[in-house]
Amino acid sequence: MSKAPQFLYQDRLSASFTLLIPSRINEADLAPIEKLAGARKTLWLCEENVVLSPSVEAFLTKREAIAFSNQDTQLEGVGKKLREDAGEQGLVIFVTGETIAHSGTTVHISGETLEALAKLKLPFQGLGVHHPKELSLSIENESNLPSAIIALSESFNADQCSSAKIRQELINSYEEAFSSRTFLNGSLTYAALAGLKRNAKIEIIDGTNDQIKTYEVMLGAALAFSKVLKTMTEKKRIGIILPPGPGGLIANIAALFAGKTPVNINFTASKGAVESAIRQADVDKFITADPFVRKLPDFSWPPNRDLILIERILPTLRKSITRWVLLSRVTPTPLFAKLAGVKNVGGDQEAVLLFTSGSSGDPKGVPLTHRNILGNVCQFGTRLNLPDKAKILGSLPLFHSFGLTATLLYPIIEGLGLVTFPSPLDTKRIAELVEQHKIAMLLSTPTFLRGYMRRIAPEQLQPLQLVVTGAEKLPQSLALAFEKKFNIPPQEGYGLTETAPATNVNLPDLSSQGSKAPVINSTRLGTVGNFLPGIAVRMTDPSTNEELPINKAGIIWMRGPNVFSGYLNNQTKSDEVFDGKWFKTGDVGYICNDGFLTIEGRISRFSKIGGEMVPHEAVEAAVNQALGLDEETERKVAIVGLPDEKKGESIALLSIIAGEALEQECLDLRYRLLDKGIPSLWCPKQIIPVDQIPILASGKLDIKACADLALAAAD
Repeated sequence: MSKAPQFLYQDRLSASFTLLIPSRINEADLAPIEKLAGARKTLWLCEENVVLSPSVEAFLTKREAIAFSNQDTQLEGVGKKLREDAGEQGLVIFVTGETIAHSGTTVHISGETLEALAKLKLPFQGLGVHHPKELSLSIENESNLPSAIIALSESFNADQCSSAKIRQELINSYEEAFSSRTFLNGSLTYAALAGLKRNAKIEIIDGTNDQIKTYEVMLGAALAFSKVLKTMTEKKRIGIILPPGPGGLIANIAALFAGKTPVNINFTASKGAVESAIRQADVDKFITADPFVRKLPDFSWPPNRDLILIERILPTLRKSITRWVLLSRVTPTPLFAKLAGVKNVGGDQEAVLLFTSGSSGDPKGVPLTHRNILGNVCQFGTRLNLPDKAKILGSLPLFHSFGLTATLLYPIIEGLGLVTFPSPLDTKRIAELVEQHKIAMLLSTPTFLRGYMRRIAPEQLQPLQLVVTGAEKLPQSLALAFEKKFNIPPQEGYGLTETAPATNVNLPDLSSQGSKAPVINSTRLGTVGNFLPGIAVRMTDPSTNEELPINKAGIIWMRGPNVFSGYLNNQTKSDEVFDGKWFKTGDVGYICNDGFLTIEGRISRFSKIGGEMVPHEAVEAAVNQALGLDEETERKVAIVGLPDEKKGESIALLSIIAGEALEQECLDLRYRLLDKGIPSLWCPKQIIPVDQIPILASGKLDIKACADLALAAAD
């Protein structure tokens, strides 16, 4: 049985008249919210024709309730009457109706209704209402969870009331409620142990050789290996140079069990970037495998004495592995964890260390805490809400935050089957695995989707229920072409290494299934989706740093349990991106009236020309459209900024399709762009032919390499 509701920031309740707007209301929330009013006069407000449960309707019939219509042209008059009826210290509490929505939907109010509430012209406060039982990890004890956590926002005057402001306060107060959850103070290590033990018979399938192991075997192997690791290094962190697969899983979990911080090294990065990461991480030992060493002869491998070859050590631990497996079957989790030396204490302590991709410079160390990763696993795992024991594909590199969190830690904690393959580039083999093992979810990038478009038969991807892309913008033409070929729309998401990583995702819209309750839309092409639960947001002007409404394009700031607390040994860089607990993402975007986030581009992918900010990604999209280029099979162009004496910067176009008469091509392109309404400042001043557009192993555009090519051509 759930515990009583928990209230946060009750002292924020305005002493004068205010309109309380909850993000949603369940029957069990009504009486506790009413108690906030105390002796103050309370009116209840709801929409006409809203769908209410019988218990909510019965509650309202015993109280003073008023209905309004979104279509009413005199809503300000309705607001004035509410204020008069409630009195100077009265409360008006808005009642949300029943909705059809994915789990983890933060705001259960349509954009149209938010606009109507704003037209009442009343002072307001938001109530972020979070129901932990709906968003709990499978390893949590649901009987210990409160029925609701309700956080009260600051109060705002009537002249500050807008649909964008109301949505922002509901999102932000929901984050405060979510961030108070006690599981966030726990240990990722304990969660991994509990998940592997609880889901003992779920399988991990190695796509390279079709070998199958159960999670209980992975647990035994990781515990046995961890005892060896403890004796082999005294350093706080341990390097891991392995692709996705059973070995990579065991290495990472064993490092955690050994009390070490796993550091997955980007083996596709330049020599300088690798050496920088190793130096910053202060790592002296590296877990890898001899076959992998031979497969990457050009990689700057550390000396042999520093390599821990996992495939040589594990066979010597068979007896120890068997003992741990048998013990896990007969011992309750708390006792088993105690015997394994694993405590459920983590919180803000470092759990893993990753490095940024270096797409715009040298990689920066990103320490992620137990709180960061547990929070993010809960945020997107409960939002996706995949069926129990569904299989997902693990082919994204483990040095990539999405690869580590979403395709390794998430499935073992939540009990999903895992099919691994060491490279996302081998789309032919991956499609075979999807077909063979009935994989339900594919996490990919637009670059990798182009490979499926070129090489894969439609029926091979038929088992997929969800395709999510990230790392780079998903071109609409590619999304539509992919859906047409495979009969499944790819859903664009968004995140950063610093946010552990997921913050937004589109999901397929749910069906009303005959219900009169409205469906809360969960997908919109061209956006990266709604915010995941427990993430607060604000926007600032790129030029002045002044706060903007969230529906105006600005630099995106985030706050939440998944947001890291600063770069490794780099206070200067940390200070640049933090304002208190608010993290500056460096991306520019805005939120529409229905809560979908549109990313206009990385601030580093803007050029300031004559005082105007020019978004490179928008120019790329316009160029592709003007030239009639399909983006379904290959990225053909990239925009970069070059120094310009007169206007600060100018736009250059890297292109793999440029012919000989570059000057004429540039002029022709300019006329086509102008015909489509593109400003003159946005038009490329030169075209630079290249053999290919540089792409990182993660699928992202390699911004630094593109800039180097452009500068070399300009010189």
